[in-house]
Amino acid sequence: MPRTPVVPTASARVPARVDLVVHGVRSDRTDDDLARAGVPAAAAEAAGFTGAPKRAWLVPAADGPDRLLVGLGAAADVDASRLRAAAGTAGRVAIRHARIAITIGEETGVDADVAAEAVAEGWALGAYRFEELKSEPKPSKVRSVVIAGASGRPGKAAVARGAATAEAVNTSRDLVNRPGSVLEPADLAEAIKVIAAASGLKARVDGPAALRRKALGGVLGVSQGASAEPRFVELTYVPKGRARGHVALVGKGVTFDTGGYSLKPSDSMKGMNGDMGGAAAVVGAMSLLAARQAPVKVTGYLPLVENMIGPDAITVGDVITIRGGTTVEVLNTDAEGRLILADGLRLASEAKPDAIVDLATLTGACMAALGPRTAGLFGTDPALVDRVRGAADAAGEAVWPMPMLQHLRPGLDSDIADIRNIGGGRLAGASVAALFLAHFVDDGIPWAHLDIAGPSWITDGADGEVPKLGTGFGVRLLADLLERWEPLTP
Repeated sequence: MPRTPVVPTASARVPARVDLVVHGVRSDRTDDDLARAGVPAAAAEAAGFTGAPKRAWLVPAADGPDRLLVGLGAAADVDASRLRAAAGTAGRVAIRHARIAITIGEETGVDADVAAEAVAEGWALGAYRFEELKSEPKPSKVRSVVIAGASGRPGKAAVARGAATAEAVNTSRDLVNRPGSVLEPADLAEAIKVIAAASGLKARVDGPAALRRKALGGVLGVSQGASAEPRFVELTYVPKGRARGHVALVGKGVTFDTGGYSLKPSDSMKGMNGDMGGAAAVVGAMSLLAARQAPVKVTGYLPLVENMIGPDAITVGDVITIRGGTTVEVLNTDAEGRLILADGLRLASEAKPDAIVDLATLTGACMAALGPRTAGLFGTDPALVDRVRGAADAAGEAVWPMPMLQHLRPGLDSDIADIRNIGGGRLAGASVAALFLAHFVDDGIPWAHLDIAGPSWITDGADGEVPKLGTGFGVRLLADLLERWEPLTP
């Protein structure tokens, strides 16, 4: 069953006819905020509601609309990210009321339009459900959502922007959540074409014959054990007027990953339909560029494959040739993402962009280092790395700079080929993978790599605006990065 999202709208005040009003409560302003919500402080104390972040308490009313109180934490800590998370919490739990008004951003000290955008975005992200494969989806009674306190044209624009951002993220989540049985590489390519057509992007899809002509040996090699044919999608956005440069995005698109003959244990295969989270993030972010009037040309390079076992599958010790002629000794067929990214990075480099950013659900080692909710950020250009980190902070997506230690590079030397696809030991796997990818980026092109294996797919439960399973991580940070793009200082 396709999603039918309820799009938040703007209003200067709470409408007269609503069934539920959502209020934010600060932990050190509880008396004031409870009084504004019309809820006795004694009742909150009895319920144990303190205004702690992302805690929600539904207060039924005998007369008038019910109240949903959502904690914001200390007043000094309330910002756009805190409001987004609180609205996400509300969106996840408020499914039994038809007409809802949200006042979370009022009286918090956050600029009214910034708050309106964050609340609209957070609500729509929290309200996300992936139920298209359920025969009896859990019903939601929500029919309208109003963001109160968003007045005039700026307020309406802020709410619309927040809702559009959330829809792009949720579209990415839909792609990530679809199992490999319904989203093979060709299916994903067709879905991307539809999204591109709706958002002003040009899309070119290459099948096996074109891949062979272009000598994309990483894509062809990884996919040769699968019955599902590979695809390579190139997306292009061109701004109106003179572009402030050209940025290339590369997204890993493995629609299912068994590990190949370096077979994953059964438990480790769970969620491997989400191994195309990098490609999904690029698609979601680029779908926003025209609406946001991003000032830079952007090209997305998306290799789409399955990594399966079959009579023709790569075996350990095989050598494949990446576009451009680099030979790679494959010593672990489960280190396949870097092989297809290598082709994408070569194509991107040949276009001579001003910068390249890739996203990939690449290594469990990055999750071991940073946990499940933070992406590892690697790069060759400090200015670009700082720019990506700033965009992530602004978007409320957690990244952390990671080292590319050159003393690890000799571990990738091969006795029979130009390079091997894994290092010589079990340690520093995320850094070694980044060093492998760097080999395929032309010298002089600023490059950043985001290892999103953790935050792209969450299994430990929803939190704020972030759901369980596919999260759409990377859409917001990329969109922010590209919308605000300025040429990098030489």
